[in-house]
Amino acid sequence: MEQTLDTLLDELRASAEMPAQASLYHLSSLEAEAVGRVREAWLDWPVELRRRLVARLVELAEADFEVDFGAIFRLGLKDEDGDVRAAAIEGLWEDQDVRLVSSLVALLLEDEVPTVREAAARSLGRFILLGELAKIHPDPHTRAYQALLTACRDTETQVRRRALESLAYAGDETVADLIREAYVATEEKVRVSAVFAMGRSADPCWAKHVLRELSSPSPAMRYEAAIACGELQLDAAVLDLEELADDSDPEVQEAALWALGQIGGDKAREILEFYRDAEDEATRAAAESALDELTFLCGDLSDFLAGTLREPD
Repeated sequence: MEQTLDTLLDELRASAEMPAQASLYHLSSLEAEAVGRVREAWLDWPVELRRRLVARLVELAEADFEVDFGAIFRLGLKDEDGDVRAAAIEGLWEDQDVRLVSSLVALLLEDEVPTVREAAARSLGRFILLGELAKIHPDPHTRAYQALLTACRDTETQVRRRALESLAYAGDETVADLIREAYVATEEKVRVSAVFAMGRSADPCWAKHVLRELSSPSPAMRYEAAIACGELQLDAAVLDLEELADDSDPEVQEAALWALGQIGGDKAREILEFYRDAEDEATRAAAESALDELTFLCGDLSDFLAGTLREPD
């Protein structure tokens, strides 16, 4: 393993070209000594190579849950290039190590590059959720919460949006006030994030706002409203979601079908069974997935298992 890693590092030093994909797996699950060797070589690589390398590792990590490029992504958090830092944050999206909170808070509050601050705001959301579920110590949860509150006043709209979306897991009155403020903002993107946050909060107090936005002229707003209806499990939304299942925007269609699977009930099942036979392949797949979810959440688990274990024709 060590000889193979050294070969890869020599290859990266010698050429600005990306190595073969198979070679990149030698950067997975590195021990401390190997990480030190990578760190020594890191800044000798051209910035464009570092960007491409981290981006490719993110793609591999998303496709294969068994790989662990966490050590490389942690190196990327300290890179001098903003694109590398932002991609490294993205690569750590499933990492629940609370020691990351300090790094992410620093990037959120101090980094000069807006896309890095945006990525950090998004990434801190999982620590808000973990804190709300009492899965982590209160200290990192509080640090993430306070940093995100500060970021809600960032000069960049995208950073403010992601901060609010991450805070929505908290669901306290301070966050509720921020959601209300965002919902009446002049910028549509901010209002869209407010509806996103309404759904993520899982608080039915937002139902009337979410239902209203199902008929918005904005596809982005209809999409988020549909998702929010599913997250809030709003029975009152089923007939409106039936209309959105035939929306002119394919992403809105799929969001509506997903929401119906979350809400459940006989009418939702009827709608999903209809779209399971649609001509469009993506629509059929979305309806089938939503039906599986509906059966798993609301139906007889034996029926769900029978469907998944059915022998192919």
